[in-house]
Amino acid sequence: RGMRVAVVGAGVSGLTATKCCLDEGLEPTCFEQSQDIGGVWRYTEHVEAGRPSLYPSVISNTSKEMSAFSDFPFPEDFPVFLPNAQLLDYLQRFAEHFSLREHIKLGTTVVSIRKHPDFATTGQWNVVTEAGGKQTSHVFDAVMVCSGNFSEPSLPLHCFPGIERFQGQYFHSRQYKHPDTFQGKRVLVVGMGNSGVDIAVEASRVAAKVTISTTRGSWLLSRVFEHGYPWDMVLNTRLMNLIKTNLPRPLLWWFMNYKLNQRFNHENYGLQPEKRYFLPVLNDDLPSYILTGRITIKPGVKEFKDNSVVFHNCPEEEPIDIVVFCTGYNVSFPFLEESVIRVENKHASLYKYVFPTHLQKPTLAVLGLIKPIGGIMPVAEMQARWVSRVFKGRGANVSPPVSQNAAQTGHVLFGLTFDEILKTEWLVYLDTLASFIGAKPSVLGLLCTDPWLALTIFFGPCSPYQYRLRGPGRWEGARQAILTQWDRVLKPTRTRVPAASSSSFPSLLTVMGFLLLLAAVIFAF
Repeated sequence: RGMRVAVVGAGVSGLTATKCCLDEGLEPTCFEQSQDIGGVWRYTEHVEAGRPSLYPSVISNTSKEMSAFSDFPFPEDFPVFLPNAQLLDYLQRFAEHFSLREHIKLGTTVVSIRKHPDFATTGQWNVVTEAGGKQTSHVFDAVMVCSGNFSEPSLPLHCFPGIERFQGQYFHSRQYKHPDTFQGKRVLVVGMGNSGVDIAVEASRVAAKVTISTTRGSWLLSRVFEHGYPWDMVLNTRLMNLIKTNLPRPLLWWFMNYKLNQRFNHENYGLQPEKRYFLPVLNDDLPSYILTGRITIKPGVKEFKDNSVVFHNCPEEEPIDIVVFCTGYNVSFPFLEESVIRVENKHASLYKYVFPTHLQKPTLAVLGLIKPIGGIMPVAEMQARWVSRVFKGRGANVSPPVSQNAAQTGHVLFGLTFDEILKTEWLVYLDTLASFIGAKPSVLGLLCTDPWLALTIFFGPCSPYQYRLRGPGRWEGARQAILTQWDRVLKPTRTRVPAASSSSFPSLLTVMGFLLLLAAVIFAF
């Protein structure tokens, strides 16, 4: 019999984990507590305990070409940024196409995962699940934890003096579904993550007044980026990455400042972030809503009064009726013992954000906990490809350092707070894991054999298909998918005039790129 792997959760990470196990000849069983697959992308009208909660208007922050699983492009007629229902549809198609459903047990909750008594030699785990009120125990050879981090809301009320005397209504963004709650009300949104800004924008269409309170400010990106291209297809390229990783810090800071302030000056809009590098927020409407007075940006909350709020450095009180706390989520693994994954002040101690650093055997992995500036799906998939090979014993050279000193230097403390300073360049992280399994594309190698592809890979967007050109899990369609990516981007929007060839963008890039390369070479010498 093959190696038996338990996969916890059937969202984005759980589905790709199940598929990667099958690709490596392992035997996955995926446990999903709710009644269907899709995780955070499956909208339900009611908030369910222990499950992520979505509001109906959620749209993906990353474009379809940069969010696809690497051997399964989105249908060409799907919009470039996906409403949640279409993203769920894609996940269902993915599950059908790779026959994943027969390996998924729905309505089954994982109650506990404990080391098997002879873990030190076998690396096995005792897994207890519950379905229909009945508990079952199993023994698995390995475990992939794909339960996500959007289930346990973080609501630190003790940080908001006076909240107990506030007469109005307040709730965590997880409870939010429809804007009609805000009809004619004065609304305060605390926190400026993606949900906070989304909710503020929606509220401002029906509310009397909307204020966003943010301690740190934030960079704001729009889905519609330079020349109307998707932001991630412009920013997440190998050329851009080369610039970002090789520029001296002050120069990089100037470059990012310049790039991000091109659309509007963040300082003038009260948004300039205090910390130097952290996750930008994605929203297309906020600047114009600030300009038209629908939304006001204020500093952090000092205290609440009966019917009002006082902000830091602002003497006057602001009357409010409803507060939405967009204060993020706690990471929790209720089914695991503390000793397996230590979560301290929202940090989990994980090698490459995946393997707990102090297990004797690398037979448990956590997927999809990382918050990169880029699509999470390709990242979860790459983690799953690596992990399934480690489980199988190929790639043993990357097992996490066990000895304490090695662990001190080798492991990374990963901050799971929204505003944690960016620890990981999306592309660098993907390349690192890809090189562990031999799937990293070689631009120089391709320059001799397939120059057009090499240039597209280097100057164009780093779409996930690049990681299927070689190595284990190589996909025949990868080259074609890369060369036609712009066609799939333009297909859903060029609906009035016949679509011409879309190669003008890459060729422009190529010219620019060569000039930049030339400059880089000159400056290097």
